Amino acid sequence: MSHWAQGMIYLAVLVAFAACDAPPVPLDDIVIEKTFVPEQCVRAVKVGDYVRYHYNGMFPDGKKFDSSYDRSSTYNVYVGKKQLIEGMDRALVGMCVNERRLVKIPPQLAYGKEGYGDVVPPDSILHFDVLLLDVWNTDDGVQVNSYYTPEDCSRKVEVSDYVRYHYNGTLLDGTLFDSSHTRLRTYDTYVGIGWLIAGMDQGLLGMCVGERRIITMPPSLGYGSNGDGSDIPGQASLVFDVVLLDLHNPKDGVSIADQIIPQPCLRKSVAGDFIRYHYNGSLLDGTFFDSSYSRNRTYDTYVGKGYVISGMDEGLIGVCIGEKRRITIPPHLGYGEEGTGTKIPGSAVLVFDIHVIDFHNPTDKVEITTTYKPEVCDTLTKKGDFVKYHYNASLMDGFFIDSTYNYGKTYNIVLGANQVVPGMEEGLMEMCVGEKRHVVIPPHLGYGERGVDGEVPGSAVLIFNIELIEIEVGLPDGYMFIWNDEVSADLFTEMDADKDLQVVSSEFTDYILRQVNEGKGRLAPGFDAYRIIENMFSNQDRNGDGKITEDEFKLKADETSHDEL
Repeated sequence: MSHWAQGMIYLAVLVAFAACDAPPVPLDDIVIEKTFVPEQCVRAVKVGDYVRYHYNGMFPDGKKFDSSYDRSSTYNVYVGKKQLIEGMDRALVGMCVNERRLVKIPPQLAYGKEGYGDVVPPDSILHFDVLLLDVWNTDDGVQVNSYYTPEDCSRKVEVSDYVRYHYNGTLLDGTLFDSSHTRLRTYDTYVGIGWLIAGMDQGLLGMCVGERRIITMPPSLGYGSNGDGSDIPGQASLVFDVVLLDLHNPKDGVSIADQIIPQPCLRKSVAGDFIRYHYNGSLLDGTFFDSSYSRNRTYDTYVGKGYVISGMDEGLIGVCIGEKRRITIPPHLGYGEEGTGTKIPGSAVLVFDIHVIDFHNPTDKVEITTTYKPEVCDTLTKKGDFVKYHYNASLMDGFFIDSTYNYGKTYNIVLGANQVVPGMEEGLMEMCVGEKRHVVIPPHLGYGERGVDGEVPGSAVLIFNIELIEIEVGLPDGYMFIWNDEVSADLFTEMDADKDLQVVSSEFTDYILRQVNEGKGRLAPGFDAYRIIENMFSNQDRNGDGKITEDEFKLKADETSHDEL
């Protein structure tokens, strides 16, 4: 039968009583009509239990003589201890919370022949419409029902732990009196040191982060006989639906769980190193708050110098390049009681899954490892030499940058001419043709903090595997042109092709190129020959009139301020 149908039957009974002029039929015992029974009945009233219920008291004709509703207060009493009329004592036994009963009690089980003052006449049959709201026993303790427990439960709440949790607080009949969800903020507190009502202190013990449980407590472990304001009446059982989001202890340190440690690990980070790493940041319950991956850029910082939260400073010490580890940081080593606003709440434990991409120290130098050296290795590179070499370039984590092999041609530079980063200059020095090297270049000798847009990240360590293909020996330091033979005693006259006692740029250029082609002179390799000759001419043209006279003309040996003849 539906609840609506039951209600209509009950209403019809009341109307019938009110409309009937005949005297009531005598009762030998109580009559109980269950007008509403909840689907679940976790607990039924027993003798000795304490109950809270509402009622309307009526005579058989429907006339009301008493009501708890009129007093806006439940009737609270022990059952079976003669604190009630006998009929009510018996009628309450077996009731469930939220059950509703119509109880008919004969006079001998009510107020008998004496009645009750002016309220209840002698020999009155009484009808009570009863709604049970609460039941507990003095022997009751805290009841815990965990309805969800995560598979991974590495740690449980203990006395003196600090927890963050959400809850819905209801009375035993389901009436909501409080919720952290409506405030959009967790309840944060120490456990087991008296900061909470005793029942909650007990009920939270043993919980895992992510666990959900129902904590039910009698009033003796809740707010007692006084209740708490208008929301929690006195002698009320309390029910808390709790989900634990966070857990730590003030004595906690940083927790590190290594996930991937590359082998071999030739170097581990120390205080003072500069590190580049990716991370995913989450709270202990898995709530995501930040990620370097979403910005498509590593987080770059010094370690052990206070540039990051102290827990991360500690967690990044001793890592290898390529290592992945999980760093769990208690709030006193993270963002403390204040948090960071909307993303990280106060007193939150932080979990960082990091991947170390790169680290170096500002004192690092270029690391050069020869991986192959030919048996004959007599001619070594030096400053000024024009060299041709192949390379494969990558970052420390193996990320590919570039390779000359892909273009099918060598990379050509003049050593000492600042045509490559300083670290590569150093890596190519004193190398012979056919030799192969593994060169590690720290960023301050590479592309620095800025890197190369779209190719090399800022502050990145570079790895070059190089092979020297060819050397063209350079000129002595400070020279862009030298004579292979003795210099002609009549050099100016030879240059002055039209014999007008002055040398113009075209005459000068033709003459120098002819000497180079005939093997009598050499230009510095690796540079634009015409640019060199142009500079030589400018140095000789001392008055800048576009021609050189015999008075202006001098050899390099005659002065030290110009790099010309």
